[in-house]
Amino acid sequence: MSGPGGVPSPGPRSGSMGPGSTAPMPQQQQVNGANPPGGSAPAGGNPPTGVMSQQNLNQIVIDYLAKKGYSRTEAMLRMESANQEIDGRPLPPMSEEARPKFKLAFEMTKTWIDDNLDIYKPELRRVLWPLFVYSYLNLITSLFPLEARQFFEANKNMFLPEHSEDIRSLEPISLPEHVQENTVAKLYRENKYRLTLSNPAFSNLMQFLETKQKEGGTVMSAILSSYCTIITKDRAADDRFSFAAMLGRANDTAGFPAEDEGIPGHHPGSAYTGDNPAMAGTLPRLKLGKLPLESTLEGDVRAELEEADQKEPPLPGRSSLVQHFEQMIKKEEDEEAPTRGEIPYPPSVARDVAMEVMKVKENRDRFKIEGRTGGVGPGVSVCMFTFHNTYDTITCLDFSGDSMLVAVGTEHSYIRVWSLDGLPIAPTYPDLEDASPTNSHRLFGHSGPVYAVAFAPSIASPENAEVKTNTRWLLSSSADKTIRLWSLDLWQCMVIYKGHAQPVWDLAWGPYGHYFVSASMDKTARLWVTDRVRQQRIFAGHDKDVDCVCFHPNSAYIFTGSSDRTVRMWAVTTGNAVRMFTGHTGNITALACSNNGRILASADDHGSIFLWDLAPGRLLKRMRGHAKGGIWSLSWSAESTVVVSGGADGTVRVWDVAGPAHDPTSTQGRIVAEGGAGTKIDARNAATTAAPQTTAASVPSVGTSTGKKKGKDVVVTPDQISAFPTKKSPVYKVRFTGMNLVVAGGAYMP
Repeated sequence: MSGPGGVPSPGPRSGSMGPGSTAPMPQQQQVNGANPPGGSAPAGGNPPTGVMSQQNLNQIVIDYLAKKGYSRTEAMLRMESANQEIDGRPLPPMSEEARPKFKLAFEMTKTWIDDNLDIYKPELRRVLWPLFVYSYLNLITSLFPLEARQFFEANKNMFLPEHSEDIRSLEPISLPEHVQENTVAKLYRENKYRLTLSNPAFSNLMQFLETKQKEGGTVMSAILSSYCTIITKDRAADDRFSFAAMLGRANDTAGFPAEDEGIPGHHPGSAYTGDNPAMAGTLPRLKLGKLPLESTLEGDVRAELEEADQKEPPLPGRSSLVQHFEQMIKKEEDEEAPTRGEIPYPPSVARDVAMEVMKVKENRDRFKIEGRTGGVGPGVSVCMFTFHNTYDTITCLDFSGDSMLVAVGTEHSYIRVWSLDGLPIAPTYPDLEDASPTNSHRLFGHSGPVYAVAFAPSIASPENAEVKTNTRWLLSSSADKTIRLWSLDLWQCMVIYKGHAQPVWDLAWGPYGHYFVSASMDKTARLWVTDRVRQQRIFAGHDKDVDCVCFHPNSAYIFTGSSDRTVRMWAVTTGNAVRMFTGHTGNITALACSNNGRILASADDHGSIFLWDLAPGRLLKRMRGHAKGGIWSLSWSAESTVVVSGGADGTVRVWDVAGPAHDPTSTQGRIVAEGGAGTKIDARNAATTAAPQTTAASVPSVGTSTGKKKGKDVVVTPDQISAFPTKKSPVYKVRFTGMNLVVAGGAYMP
């Protein structure tokens, strides 16, 4: 779990940072090449037919020559193929005088951008990455390997923070045939890189290149026209390019939104990746309202609440339970929501009535977290549970909804469940009453490391309640490609779900139970029903492992995060992708949807949290504060105004969703030392003050840096309300309870 110096090691998720500690498993191809039933088409637009036929023809001939032993002819054909455009046309020969043009032209363009007006720098700097990649690949294919290596080494460091994986993939390339064999190089050569610039910035760039044609402007213009698709935006039509927004980003190069940038380029939010321009901006209408209650269930809940109000009348100034229930229903009716017929559930039982009654009580009596008042974020309490003597074997962790149990998965293939209060777990089955009481149970059955555990939805109930609403079921997934359902009454495995072709990385229950979704190394997510052993939907489309999943609060949609750095939103009823979110520069490690169903939070292993507006499919903002290594868990408050996160840097951080109002520097942030000790950030004056420390963690002190970002400094945006450090304990799980208390869990790693 930890590397040298106690730093957590990468998890097994194909390069993503997770709390697992076993070595990464080798990538394998997906078993089913065709789209599975209920799935969607794979991501990435199909290249033009002519391009693929030309490349396939060359490859067929090369394979034939290699098989027959005509090595000289094969080498000549490879060289000729390397000197062709992506459409098969031959590249014009490069003269000896043109050899250093790429390097000089790139340095000239970079210097001009660095000396440009501050309002244009953030977006113009996004142009440098495609210029760098295509200049490097063109030097390789033009048989200038020495100049290509010098150019690559001289400029790669400026792109490492955002494109570290692509840099590592491109670095070994030294020959033209490597370009044809390298997956990342082929992706860039066969697709155009999409960029979005404001009209003034684009005009400014093109005027500069035209005036510097002899110095290398022609070379850079050729790359932009041949390999890039530049979308220009009017400031008046797009708030992201307004003067105030651009001025606020003036010194924040890494915070500029890149949701519509990259390969393959696509319309922001749209899940369509084909070649039809008419479909590029299609955004299906979403039903984001909460799933309505059954008429009989609603009547039973209202009757129970009326009885509770009679037994315990509300205090003066507080609404009754029935009144609060009516207000909750009225809010739900204001939004378009799916119907019960679209998402079938089994008939409700007494336990469902009791859970809905307790939800209403918790919602009324909870600690209220309102929006910012006077520029100061709300205070949030965190209760941290630390596991000792784990010997770096814990891979995952989850808390039950009633806050009574905690479960951990281990590298040694078993699961262990503890009571949070330390008291013996009371037997719930008559045959187990004679067993000796214990505060923990071990569950054996998996034949590989356990990568995910998830308790079924539950809620705390009074001790004298006739119907208990405590946790009864636990799901687990493993490297053995299976998912197991465990009974917490019998402490035995009840069902084994098989279907994935590779290890299963993550699990998530639906908000009402019954349904659950899994994420796997086989590049798919799958929807399951507890009473059936076969999957109901297969969500296929990601290019790499699906590392994390979560449900929408109305259970009509699921979200998947992948090592391909995209987040997708899928409709449960059809199995089709309805949104795709791009912009992460690292592997997606955690997902969480707000309780109001409007915003999705996603986190990556670079320490960034992105908030997405689901209806338009656009990025709301990016929040930073965690160090690199992975954010492993996210959770929302009941009001959907606060997000809490925990990760490999050993901190629990609380974030304000709204952010500082009318603050032009809200996206700029400040540089603070890594592992800040309980910092609280005032959004109005951007001052950093020390908050009470909850542990005796020996971490560097926090202060505002006046210089540039250096070394391991971490930029903290003003959206952060507070940070709670641990003592050498990476945080595996954070969760808001129904009463708006945060519980967190981690393992101590001395």
